[in-house]
Amino acid sequence: MASIKVIQTNKAPKPVGPYSQAISVDGWLFVSGQLPIDPETGKLVEGDFKEKVRRVMENIKAIVEAAGGTLRNVVKVTVYLGDISKFDEFNEVYSEYFKDHKPARSVVEAGIPKDAGLEVDVVAYISPKILMQM
Repeated sequence: MASIKVIQTNKAPKPVGPYSQAISVDGWLFVSGQLPIDPETGKLVEGDFKEKVRRVMENIKAIVEAAGGTLRNVVKVTVYLGDISKFDEFNEVYSEYFKDHKPARSVVEAGIPKDAGLEVDVVAYISPKILMQM
């Protein structure tokens, strides 16, 4: 029987709809798409695109850590950019978070909720033993 657990942390924004920040199933962690929302204010980060990317990555990092993992546990990343011309700027910040560990990744241009500019979701694998201790 699968072990399913909802992951929730105050270090990432509360969901803005009927979904969880993340769900773990037998060691697999599925993190919902993260927008550049500041968890303290619940508002979108304004201005600089790189700051928006940092906020998204910090939100993802907080959720993965709440499940007992690190960004090294991330195996797949999907990136949705509102403007594909921001690809190089995105990569510049993304590389700060994934230096020597490079998960599989897809990047697509898409309409983003709330005109946020980007959304990122990840899949990670965290030992079920660690998740059971949570």
